[in-house]
Amino acid sequence: MFRFANPYFLYFLIVVPILVAMFVYVTYQQKIRLREFGNPDLLKRLMPNVSIMRPQLKFYTLMVVLVLMIVALARPQFGSKLQTAKKQGVEAMIVLDVSNSMMAQDIQPNRLERSKLILSKLIDDMVDDKIGLIVFAGDAFVQLPITSDNVSAKMFLSSINPNLVPRQGTAIGTAIDLAIRSFGPNESEAGRTIIVITDGENHEDDAVGAAKLAQEKGITVHVVGMGTPEGTPIPVGGTMSFRKDKDGNVVVTKLNENMCRQIAEAGSGIYVRADNTNTALKAMLGQINEMQKGNLETKSYAEYDEKFFIFVWIALFLLVIEFYMFNRQNKALNKIKWFD
Repeated sequence: MFRFANPYFLYFLIVVPILVAMFVYVTYQQKIRLREFGNPDLLKRLMPNVSIMRPQLKFYTLMVVLVLMIVALARPQFGSKLQTAKKQGVEAMIVLDVSNSMMAQDIQPNRLERSKLILSKLIDDMVDDKIGLIVFAGDAFVQLPITSDNVSAKMFLSSINPNLVPRQGTAIGTAIDLAIRSFGPNESEAGRTIIVITDGENHEDDAVGAAKLAQEKGITVHVVGMGTPEGTPIPVGGTMSFRKDKDGNVVVTKLNENMCRQIAEAGSGIYVRADNTNTALKAMLGQINEMQKGNLETKSYAEYDEKFFIFVWIALFLLVIEFYMFNRQNKALNKIKWFD
């Protein structure tokens, strides 16, 4: 793995094209003044030892030296050791509903954005745990395989929207089944949990059966309900209208708390309804903190080899060459017949 320890020094590279532009301009002005002074061919015979190329070669050599020194100051490094670190934590698969009904605004700013806000804070507190992310509507997809990289988890979280799943619906059971398979072999004693965030409008499969299967495999299923039992219409993005059914009636989406409770009960977990406070977040964190911790391995580059000296040595070598490079031609060297 390659990186710069002090990357801000690379901003000084902007000086190089400025200096080159100034040198080209000065050289051009010198040529104009020579033409004004006299005939260039005659002046060349009067100054036989003047070299046109050597000053340019010296200048561009110095520019290369400058680039090398700036890169050296930025301290290029290569990762030399892949370290395996062990943390005490749990494994959690987050199952997030991204169906159209999650755009309802009975909680602010809407169900989906509120879900993402809860998950963002949850991820921030799960620094020693492994987290995976599944999105679902009519189908379910792994958005992020289970990992200890919290930064990636938050990055993927920010890009979630209903367009991620083409087929609409609410297949909670399919999503839970996929979450079970996403854990992989249980190589540690770390507790495992599935956190389902949904409005509970399941019309696709046996979500309760899937939660019971997870419980049999030692995986706890918690449910966070999004929305209100009274319900609200689903806005159509970019318009002032609401979604309608095939008969032209406005669709009202309601939080199905009975379904959410049944799923949580089958998965030996808890059900909590989200609102505009941090109640749901605190409840989930409380459950996670009570789970059995186990050794979770993470791999990262822990040591880096400094490579700046390579650029320094090349720069010093070029400086020596530039120092012994004359602006004028050398009479003694010109007398040597190198190829006769």
